[in-house]
Amino acid sequence: MDLAEKLMLEIEARRADLVELTQDLIRIPTLNPPGNNYREICDFLDRRLVRHGFQTELVRAEGAIGDSDKHPRWNLIARKEGAQPGDCVHFNSHIDVVEVGRGWTTDPFGGEVKDGKVYGRGACDMKGGLAASIIAAEAFIAVCPGFKGAIEISGTADEESGGFGGVAYLAEKGYFSPERVQHVIIPEPLNKDRICLGHRGVWWAEIETHGEIAHGSMPFLGDCAVRHMGAVMAEMEASLFPLLATKRTDMPVVPEGAKQSTLNINSIHGGENEQEEDYTGLPSPCVPDSCRMVLDRRFLIEEDIDEVQAEILNVLTTVQGRRENFRFDVRELQRVLPSMTEKSAPVVQSVARAISEVMGKEADYVVSPGTYDQKHIDRIGRLKNCIAYGPGILDLAHKPDEYVGIDDMVESAQVMGRSLIDLLG
Repeated sequence: MDLAEKLMLEIEARRADLVELTQDLIRIPTLNPPGNNYREICDFLDRRLVRHGFQTELVRAEGAIGDSDKHPRWNLIARKEGAQPGDCVHFNSHIDVVEVGRGWTTDPFGGEVKDGKVYGRGACDMKGGLAASIIAAEAFIAVCPGFKGAIEISGTADEESGGFGGVAYLAEKGYFSPERVQHVIIPEPLNKDRICLGHRGVWWAEIETHGEIAHGSMPFLGDCAVRHMGAVMAEMEASLFPLLATKRTDMPVVPEGAKQSTLNINSIHGGENEQEEDYTGLPSPCVPDSCRMVLDRRFLIEEDIDEVQAEILNVLTTVQGRRENFRFDVRELQRVLPSMTEKSAPVVQSVARAISEVMGKEADYVVSPGTYDQKHIDRIGRLKNCIAYGPGILDLAHKPDEYVGIDDMVESAQVMGRSLIDLLG
């Protein structure tokens, strides 16, 4: 029996451990925002990985966006040195999950097992992937104790809100430098037979329209900022959305609808602030003097960021030419350029071979519709040899009754393990 066959059996033998580990991770409710229980899940991972011979380090992203004494941004980095010098393979998973939302028929933090699936918020995105990478690494070390190089596993904060308190902070501190790490696999849920090479770009911005406050019974004495924003939305519908529908990419973005440029109106708020939930009174009668809209613009590798911004500005100046007293401000919240690793990169080739060996089929190559932490490894860490590969169905992310298939986790762990043989064995 060769090394690869031994590893496949070793991972299969750890199936129950894989399920239990996934359940344990789900049962720690690491909701972001605000960023709950980051230290608890890092301590849990620390105890687990130390038992298996990893050297661990807990890093708080002090001063990063989102970090506070109430909600500190904790990250865990674990490293296992091999018997001989060689490359380092790093598995990076985010530990945060999004809000629960409505419509669940299972306990979002129960880790229930049913019909070969583990249910819970974060099961798919991406605690199942984190568990699979841990099992893959532990099984590989067991069957190949003399491996070359090093294996790293990280659990990082805030990917769901930009990753600035997680991978971005660590990259700035040199944890993802090409001198330290040579190959990165991010076990995001892109389906077990797909290799995700990168992602589209994103530009988040806030538009504010201005008016003049007045008594609501005499709106003619004021200037309604919400009506001004309504005109902005009407112009977007008339000119911008049709324009974006014409822009297509050659990137293998999934799903099909994401192969064009997209714009989501993330939120709108105008007028007085919303009161606390226990407030039982009525709002005051005022003409709103401010209205704010948050935009989430996803753009293609063929587009230029300056062009993306200019399109929004063109909408606003067009409205300004039609409306009296129209005043606005635009504030950039976030920008991320598109990223795509070449198919010829060593980590891509290794994972593709492993998928073929484990599943008996050729790997599909895709690009994510949204960004993930590859952006920081690429742009800040200057490390291009990075992909996303992990168990789970992309369409289940952030949905009620989120789950990850147990067979999918086992097979993905086997793919990760065989990739380690290829890169370090």
